[in-house]
Amino acid sequence: MARRPARELLESLDRDALARFQAGIRKRYTDEEIVQQLTDCAGRLGRSPSMREFAADQDTTVHPQTVIEHFGSWNAAKRSAGLVPRRFATREELLSLLRELGETLGRTPTARDLDEHRGSMPSKSLYWHTFGSLTKALREAGFDVPVGEERLERAIDQGCSVAIGLGRLPKFQEWGEARREDAALLTEWQVYRMFDVRRGAWSTFQYLIRERLLEDGYQVKGDGTVSRRRVSSSARRAPSAGAGRTRARPARERRGETAR
Repeated sequence: MARRPARELLESLDRDALARFQAGIRKRYTDEEIVQQLTDCAGRLGRSPSMREFAADQDTTVHPQTVIEHFGSWNAAKRSAGLVPRRFATREELLSLLRELGETLGRTPTARDLDEHRGSMPSKSLYWHTFGSLTKALREAGFDVPVGEERLERAIDQGCSVAIGLGRLPKFQEWGEARREDAALLTEWQVYRMFDVRRGAWSTFQYLIRERLLEDGYQVKGDGTVSRRRVSSSARRAPSAGAGRTRARPARERRGETAR
C-alpha cells in the first residue's frame, strides 16, 4: 500500500475507528493486572506507593495515568488493591507535585488547575492546611507569585507593554493570545480577578493602562488607539513662560546694578 501524506491521513481519519482504537489501548491492562502491579510495588517498597514511587519502580509497566483512567483516581485504585491511601503527603512531596504540574502547564499553577487535575494532584485544602495558602506553597516551590500592590504594578506594566505592541488597549481575548506567546505574562483571568467585576473588571484594567501610558508620554484616543505623542518643532523651540521670566530677572538686576 502506498504511503499517504500526513495531512491526507489526518483528513481521512475515521472517528469511530479512532474511538475503538483508543478503547482498545486503554484495555491493554485489566483492572486485575493493575491491582496486582500496585500490590507488588507496595510489597517492594514496604508501604503504599505514591504516584511518583510507582512510576519510578523499574518492575512496574503501567503508567500512573493509566491507573487513574481505569479507577477514576489514584486513591480509588489503591483502595481496590487493598492498600490504605496515604492521607497526608510530606511537605516536599506536595512541593514536588506543584513543580511537576508547573512544568506540564508551562506556567505557574492556579487553584483552578488543582481542581482540573484532582485525579493526580492533592486538593487545594491540603496545600492551605500545610502551607497556610496556595500562594505560600507556590512561592516555596520556587514560583514567582507577586501579591498585592506588587502584583497590580506588574499587571499594569505588562499591560502597557502589550498595548504598545498592539497599538491599542488590549481586549480580554487579545491578552490571552499575548499570554500564549509570552508565558511571563499574568493570565487574563489572574488580571480579571484583581478588579471589581461589578464595575467592569477588564475596562478598569484598560483605564489603568491608559493612565500609565498618558503619564509616560503616549497618546491614547477614545477608541483605545495608542501612539507616541509627538512634540512639534515650534513647541521644542519656544521657551516656556516660566523660563522666560527666570531669564528676564537677572537682566533687570544687571541693569539696576549698572544704574547704581
